[in-house]
Amino acid sequence: MRRTLVLLMILLMPLRAVASDRPGDFDYYVMALSWSPAFCEVQGDPEQCAPGKRFGWILHGLWPQHEQGYPRDCRSPMRNPSRADTAAMADIMATAGLAWHEWQAHGRCSGLSSDAYFALSRQAYDSVTRPQVLRQLDEDVRLPARVIEEAFLEANPHLSADGVTVTCPDNRIREVRICLTKDLQPRDCASDVRRDCRASSALFDAIGG
Repeated sequence: MRRTLVLLMILLMPLRAVASDRPGDFDYYVMALSWSPAFCEVQGDPEQCAPGKRFGWILHGLWPQHEQGYPRDCRSPMRNPSRADTAAMADIMATAGLAWHEWQAHGRCSGLSSDAYFALSRQAYDSVTRPQVLRQLDEDVRLPARVIEEAFLEANPHLSADGVTVTCPDNRIREVRICLTKDLQPRDCASDVRRDCRASSALFDAIGG
């Protein structure tokens, strides 16, 4: 009997995975804002990190999210964006390549056309004020990660502490993630997203140049 139950569970797992990755089948969005100076220090990109670019908080992506887990690489009948479509997102995403990648990995799961997905992504990005004080630093600093969260909350009183989370792999501030409903209203993040960086001394890279 036990072997039969295990076999049934194994057989059903792919079905559940497919069901969870159906376009439009998700609960809310996570908007990921990447701090470009940190990305350039750790990974780099000739286009994004070229001298004089001076990107700050860029839109990493608008990610469909389940209450637990998230869909990715969904099969969608929607056409892919053109080169002009992805290039038009470079002002907030730094590169057309990132826009293309985010459509493939996450945008297809939204159930929207690429035009609608990029328009919604831009609307989400424009709905949040990026604290200007963080752009004004002229040298790298170490600070408690909560300072970054507090700066966003102060600049955006409509957001809540449970709806904003900061990531800091290797004690370096990398991203701020903001949870939004499908119609882009602020909401609390689910428990698997709400994992705030607790570092008391995280490196925050200055834009410089």
